[in-house]
Amino acid sequence: MDDRLEVISDAVMKGVSRRNFIKGVIAGGAAASSATYLFRASSLLGQQPPGLGERLITLNVNGQARRVDVMKQETLAWTLRYKLGLTGTKLGCDRAECGACTVLLDDIPHYSCSILTHTVRGRKILTIEGLADPVGRLHPVQQGVIDEQGFQCAFCMSGFIMSAVGFLKTNPNPTRLQMAQGLSGNLCRCQDYDKILTAMMRGAESMRKAQHV
Repeated sequence: MDDRLEVISDAVMKGVSRRNFIKGVIAGGAAASSATYLFRASSLLGQQPPGLGERLITLNVNGQARRVDVMKQETLAWTLRYKLGLTGTKLGCDRAECGACTVLLDDIPHYSCSILTHTVRGRKILTIEGLADPVGRLHPVQQGVIDEQGFQCAFCMSGFIMSAVGFLKTNPNPTRLQMAQGLSGNLCRCQDYDKILTAMMRGAESMRKAQHV
């Protein structure tokens, strides 16, 4: 007999109904899941759970020094979105699987949902908001996405753009297959990968042309 069925049977023998037993298991699971995000919810409400004190640190974000209070358990994605207001960094899976939260750290793509904020002091953080030039002209990869309409819902797009920009720093003239491999850490919920690749390849071409002007 399955272990779970044995536990349920034992509970029934002891006078606990199957319905009440299952309700208790579900309630316990919900409580455990809620505890995972306790410090995050408390942060939004301006409260702090016991033992989770904040400390003021300075981050280099998009070329600017930003002072921000962070907790030891706080992720970079959370800080960027909810402390610094840089909501272009999306929270998708929140477990380093989808790539929607990708930012560049010293020009290298990283999942910001899996990096503790206090560990990146002294490093250069670049988000989607920092790609355009000082006069507001979009980065060639951003422009390529617009020109090719390389998205559907676009939730994943900022992560794809940041990954592509980081990849093109190491391989400015990739083949389509190489670009696909460079973006393999990013997922599209709409599964529109062909349009995304076309947009990124156009961005790469525009970058090369700009360098020869």
